[in-house]
Amino acid sequence: MDLFFLGTGAGVPSKQRNVTSIALQLLQERGSIWLFDCGESTQHQILHTHIKPRKIEKIFITHLHGDHIFGLPGLLGSRSFQGGVAPVEIYGPPGIKEFVTTSLKISQTRLKYKIHFIEIEEGVLFEDDQFKVQTTKLDHGIPSYGYRIEEKEKIGELIPGKLKDAGIRPGPIYQQIKENPTITLEDGRTIHRKDFVGAPKKGKTICIFGDTRYSNQYATFAQNADILVHEATFGAADEELAYEYYHSSTKQAATLALEAGVNQLLLTHISSRYLEEDIPHLIAGATDIFPNTRIVNDFDQVNV
Repeated sequence: MDLFFLGTGAGVPSKQRNVTSIALQLLQERGSIWLFDCGESTQHQILHTHIKPRKIEKIFITHLHGDHIFGLPGLLGSRSFQGGVAPVEIYGPPGIKEFVTTSLKISQTRLKYKIHFIEIEEGVLFEDDQFKVQTTKLDHGIPSYGYRIEEKEKIGELIPGKLKDAGIRPGPIYQQIKENPTITLEDGRTIHRKDFVGAPKKGKTICIFGDTRYSNQYATFAQNADILVHEATFGAADEELAYEYYHSSTKQAATLALEAGVNQLLLTHISSRYLEEDIPHLIAGATDIFPNTRIVNDFDQVNV
């Protein structure tokens, strides 16, 4: 599982940063990719990666400002042209369905797959035997949401010694035991997986916030996450501007990370007002409060 940052800028693209889009690659876990926001030219950014649009299974939109959604019609059309046929689920605030369907209708873009729209409210959006996704409303000029992605406990590792003691020699049978709660061996014995694996492994938790003012009330939502992805449109010295424009500073994002007890803070959505030489100063405004902080760049890939 890893996060691939396709765009890390705020508002408008710059030479260094495209506008927001993040791919959560779940290739080993479920053979698919979840996309969080889809700013203008996201599909162009994808061309510089190994990401295959047909692998995109779900798209989560934090809010409906253009720098987070203008790339959707193009990406969805290209996914179809490139052989994507599996359905896509799009989660987002009310209005996301109208935006996408109107764009595709007017441009006469016909897809080879179905789109399932889920217009979101606070609470649990999705849950299966691998993952649970929840959302909370943030403080922005328009409805904006944060997503919490929780990976469920994973089966512990096989214990080879126990298998050998039971007379089960290494081979494809080991994989069968790992994948099935109960199997029957060729000699007629019934084997229960729970007798041959170690303790379950705790799953990972990722929180991805849309644009928002700082509030310590979000700390509970992000509690103990392995990674918090938070906007940092402004530097620590520009908190009044951040509040005025419904955004956060590097210092405020770091304060939330500290309050929530997360493991790592990744800062994105950096205003184009800041040049490359400003980045060390921006990061210092966060690491003074929460040392395990990083400002991500376009095409950064972070293992979870």
